[in-house]
Amino acid sequence: MTKPLIGISTYSRSPEDRFFLPGKYVDTILRAGGEPVLLVPAGNDFDRLFSILDGYILPGGGDVDPALHGGGDHPKVYGVSRERDRFEMEIARRVLDSGLPTLCICRGFQLLNVALGGTLHLHLPDVFGRQVIHRLPDKMETPHSVEVEPSSALAGIYQKTSFVCSSSHHQGIKDLAEGLKAVAFAPDGVIEAVEVKGHPWLHAVQWHPEHTSAEDPVQQRIFGALIAAASPED
Repeated sequence: MTKPLIGISTYSRSPEDRFFLPGKYVDTILRAGGEPVLLVPAGNDFDRLFSILDGYILPGGGDVDPALHGGGDHPKVYGVSRERDRFEMEIARRVLDSGLPTLCICRGFQLLNVALGGTLHLHLPDVFGRQVIHRLPDKMETPHSVEVEPSSALAGIYQKTSFVCSSSHHQGIKDLAEGLKAVAFAPDGVIEAVEVKGHPWLHAVQWHPEHTSAEDPVQQRIFGALIAAASPED
C-alpha cells in the first residue's frame, strides 16, 4: 500500500534563522504508517500542495494573533507570527473546502475555530481560575483528564470516553464557531475537542496526543485513524 503523504506545518522562522518542528509529530506519523512532509509557512503554491497531499496536521505553537478574532491584548500572549497565521489560515480554509483528512492540535485547534469565525480566551486562568492546570510554568506540559461525548466520532476513534491527556496551553475557545461541535471537555468546562459538521474527517483537539503517544496506545489511535482516512486507494 502506498503511504499517504501527511503535510505538517513547521513553526515560523526563528531568530537563529531556522524553521522548527518538534520531532514527536513526525514520529507519530511514521509509527502510524504515513509519510510526513514538513511545510514551512512561507510558500504560496497551495493548489500544488493540495494536489499532492493526502492529509494534514495543523500542529501546536505560539498564539494566534488576537487581531484575527477581536481578542484585544494580554501580557501572556506569546509567539505571534502573522506569517504563520496567514499560511495556516489558508490551509484551514482549504481543508474545510476540500475534505482533506486533517488533525488540528493545540494551536491548530484554536486556529480552526478562528478561521470559522470563533473567538478565543486570551488567558484561561483569568476566566476559569486554576481548578484545572492546563500548562505549567515555562510552557511545560501537564496531565489532566478529558471527558468525550459518547456519541461523537472522536469517542469511536479513541474507543474511550474518559482518559488522561498531556496539556500545554493557556488559551482556549471562547465563542465556538458556527459549523463546529464541541465533543470533549476538561473538568473545568474548557472545550478540549471539536468536530466539523459535514466534513468527512477533521478532528481538532486542544491537548497534545503526540506528547505521550509512544508510550500510550490510546493517544496513538488518532494518528492511526488519520492515516487510515488519508490512505489512497491503490
